[in-house]
This record gives sequence, C-alpha cells and structure tokens, in this order.
Amino acid sequence: MKTTLDRYFHISERGSSIGTEVRAGVVSFFAMAYIILLNPLILGTSPDAEGRVLGIPQVAAATALIAGIMTIAFGAIARYPFAMAAGLGMNTFVAVTMVATNGLTWPEAMGLVVIEGLIIVALAITGFRTAVFHAIPRSMKAAMGVGIGMFLAIIGFVDGGFVTRVPDAAMTTVPVGLGINGSIATWPALIFVLGLLICAFCVIRNIPGGMFLGIVVTTIIAIIVQAFTGSEDWGMATPGSPDSLGGIPDLSIVGDVSLLGAFTKLGVVATVLLIFTLLLTNFFDAMGTMTGLGKQANLVDEDGVLPDMKKALVVEGFGAVAGGLGSVSSNTVFADSSAGVGDGARTGLANITTGVLFLLAMFLTPLYEIVPIEAAAPVLVIVGVMMASQITEIDWTKLEVAIPAFLTIVVMPFTYSIANGIGVGFIAFALCAAFSGKGKEVHWLMWVIAGLFVVYFGMDPITAALGG
Repeated sequence: MKTTLDRYFHISERGSSIGTEVRAGVVSFFAMAYIILLNPLILGTSPDAEGRVLGIPQVAAATALIAGIMTIAFGAIARYPFAMAAGLGMNTFVAVTMVATNGLTWPEAMGLVVIEGLIIVALAITGFRTAVFHAIPRSMKAAMGVGIGMFLAIIGFVDGGFVTRVPDAAMTTVPVGLGINGSIATWPALIFVLGLLICAFCVIRNIPGGMFLGIVVTTIIAIIVQAFTGSEDWGMATPGSPDSLGGIPDLSIVGDVSLLGAFTKLGVVATVLLIFTLLLTNFFDAMGTMTGLGKQANLVDEDGVLPDMKKALVVEGFGAVAGGLGSVSSNTVFADSSAGVGDGARTGLANITTGVLFLLAMFLTPLYEIVPIEAAAPVLVIVGVMMASQITEIDWTKLEVAIPAFLTIVVMPFTYSIANGIGVGFIAFALCAAFSGKGKEVHWLMWVIAGLFVVYFGMDPITAALGG
C-alpha cells in the first residue's frame, strides 16, 4: 500500500524509492555545494559605485539560504528532482556588467534581478513560456540536452584540474590544455582521474548509489593524499580540513534591494536593455536545463515535454525574485543537479533532501567543505556521458537539422553558457529551414525567438547606438 509521501511525489510510480531519493538528493548537494563557495567570490568581493562590498560570509550564507528555500519549493510544488541555486553566468553579468561597468550599487542591481524575475513569473503564469517550449522541435530539444551534457563535462574537467585554460600571454592558438603544462602534474588532478574511474566502474556495474559511493570513496582518498603530501593545490577546499566550524549565519544583505534606483541612474532605455539581457538568459537557460534533466530522468512525454511544465516554470521564475531579494543573483534550475538524477533521483523528494542540506550548510560549513571539488567533478563527467545519449534523436542526414543541432551542442561548452548555445542554435535553425525551403514549417515563435537572440547577441552595439 502506498504511503502519503509515495502518492504525493509519485515515488513508486516513477520507479524509485524513498531511500534512493534521499541518497540521490545528497549527491546533488555535493555536486552543487561549490556554489556556496564560488558565488561569494563573484559577488562578495567587488565594491559597487558607493564602495560597498557585500562580503564573502554574507553572500555565502544568503546563497545557501535562497538555494535551500527554492530547491525545497521546487521539489514540493513541481515535484521534480531539479535543484536550484544562484545561476552561473547571471551572477557574473550582475557583478561585471551591471555593477562594475554600469556603475550600479548592489541594491540597484539586485532590484533589476527582482523585476526580471517578476516578468519571468508573469510569462510563465500566462502560459507563454510553455508555448515557447512546445514550439521547439524535437531535434533542438535533444541538442539542448546533449549540449548541457557537454557543458557539464567541461565543467567537471576544469574543476578537476584535468583541463586548464592556456593564458593568452602564451601566444598559442590552443585555448585549453591537459592538466598543467601538458601533464597531470598535481595531486588534485590525480584524485579527479581516480574519482572518474571509480564512478565509471560503479555505473558500469550498476552498483546502487554508484555516484554517491564514488564521491565518498574519492573524498576519503583525497583526505589520505592530503595527509601524506600536504598538497595545497586543491580547487575549493582542502579535503577534510574545513576553514571554520560554522556559526550563526550573517543574513544582513537579504532584502536590501532598490527596485527603481537603476532607472534613475541609467535612464529607462539602458535599464530596460539590462533587464532584457537578464530575461533572455534566464528564460532559456532554465528551459534548456529542465529539458535536458527531464529527458535524462525519462520524465518527459513522447514530444520531450515535462508533465505540469507550467507549474515548474512558474516556481523556477520565482527563483529570480528570491535571488534578487537575497542579494545573491537569480536562482535557477542547476544543471549540476543532474548528478542526483544520474544516481536515481526521479521525484521532488530528492530536492527536499538537497534543500535541507543547503539550509544546514549555513551553519555547518564542514558539511560541504570536507568534500573537495575534485571529488565531485567526476560525477559531472559521467552525467555528461549519460546526457549525450540523446544525440541519437537527431537526424544527422538532414543538414538543415544537423547544423543547428551541432552548433547548439558545441557552443554551450565552448562559451560556458547554456543560453548562448540555445541562441546560436535557434538562429541557425530558422535560417537553415529557410535555406532548405521549409521556412513556413517553422513555428512563428521560433522566428520571434531567433530575432530576439539576434538582438541579444548585438546588445553592445545597440546600447552604444542608443547612447547607453
């Protein structure tokens, strides 16, 4: 007999169990926990126009708080295992473009994030976001999933120290290299490789909780290596040696926003363009991520659409509002939560687990600092492999389909942006259809979206032409 928990989350219906959901939720947390350390480095260190710095402890606490609240909300309402946190790319845009370049204060910048979030929610409630989703062809939905898989894989390789950026000063055409100076020369990179092999073994042998087991075993190895070598090359934290034992979180930046300040400082046109850029990035970043995760978890229908998609999009839209109010930038569905999906998560119960751990992380810093990023990064690579299986849904014999699909797939990892890949792919899809004489078969919304992305990619010259 089904329990109330089972009926509400459709646990057995989706072929899962309470134990699997809880375990997979823990996996998602450890795969995403780096955002609590990374977001403060992006938002918490730079002064705004008035010289104010948000502060690393404050941003870390607020990042965990908002991620916890929104992840639990998404799990409880949308009932899908897609965890939420401050979106990478959007937080950089806020810090670099809105604050450092345009001279906004942090409250003014976060006020625009709140406004953008309210617009996203309105578009979701009216059904516009769902309509756009239905207008996307199956080939492009598959390409989005594969592209996100490639994006996750490159994140895993970079976080694990297996791939590093070659500085421009090296005067070489090679943008990235293997390890350091062409070799895997650090203990963390070796830990990453071992972790990748452990995770690969676990999933190939279908070991229950293989992803979670891989993180645990790799972390233990990292702790042992650190104890014997004293290496200080670790990515986000020294394994087994948290910097502090926690305490009462400082949430003083929560709620410190100015909704109209940017309009007064920059003018209506320049401010609207900033909101438009945020809107387009958030709109398609989340949609692409949910598409990829839904297909990975086998939760979509024959058209690649999630049941109750509108409800999920509405809740996700509130992530931007909550992120702005929390002064931590827009929160969105996090592609890294695919680690939990890969470990068996199929329902919102996994999200409840992940969200609770985020809330605990405000107080118990060792909970996430004890696991080095090199131990979690291999999971992202394995998940990338799983998501790449969707490539078989693309008809590569038709170049009008293959070209936009290929561009979608490669632009995501090459530019470190899901939205960029979707934008380039959509523009290419519309043009390639026209080139093949099938332009009239393309849904009118696809043409509108392609046009909006043309504006999006041309934002700098447009802003300059308008005197922004």
